[in-house]
Amino acid sequence: MRILVVEDDDGIAATIRSALELAGFLVEREANGENGWFRGDSEAFDAIILDLGLPVLDGLTVLKRWRKAGVATPIMILTARGNWDERVEGIDAGADDYLAKPFRVEELVARTRALLRRAAGHPSPIIELGEISLDTRQVRVAKSGLPVPLSPQEYRLVSYLMHHRGRVVGQPELTEHLYLQDTELDSNAIEVLVRRVRQKLGTDAIVTRRGFGYGMGLGPE
Repeated sequence: MRILVVEDDDGIAATIRSALELAGFLVEREANGENGWFRGDSEAFDAIILDLGLPVLDGLTVLKRWRKAGVATPIMILTARGNWDERVEGIDAGADDYLAKPFRVEELVARTRALLRRAAGHPSPIIELGEISLDTRQVRVAKSGLPVPLSPQEYRLVSYLMHHRGRVVGQPELTEHLYLQDTELDSNAIEVLVRRVRQKLGTDAIVTRRGFGYGMGLGPE
């Protein structure tokens, strides 16, 4: 799952990145509103964390532009603790959640997970599909109740497909959500990744729809 963080404070941004990466997310960061707006408007992210006090282009303007352009990505805004009017205006402009500074990174991670679950229609932090379960709090996948050791990249693949279970996900979409923007990939990188996960979770864990993509929890063709 790929998260865009738009935050001009280097220290805060580094803290957020570290916490989100430990929770299994890929993190991209922009330090000003104009660059953040462009990335959020032109690329696919699973969630965006947006500071409102940004240079060049303020966060509220960025948020309004995204929503006017039809960007539906879940967005959490960061505001100064006393600026309740900013929080209200941000929610009214289309933000899905807010967090006041200073904050605990544990709360930010928990709220980010909740944003993703709500967007995918999963109210519980544990997503189950047959024998396979994904615990988003523990960053862990289990089969028949037994933990399955996965690499970070394997975990992200299972997490993305479990959050979007019942849907065929094309290779370009998986590439965009599982790898950082500047990562150089072999043409069969997704195929190799799927093969490794099947070796650990079972050959039927991920279904291939030839010419379309991959999915979990798909019905018969």
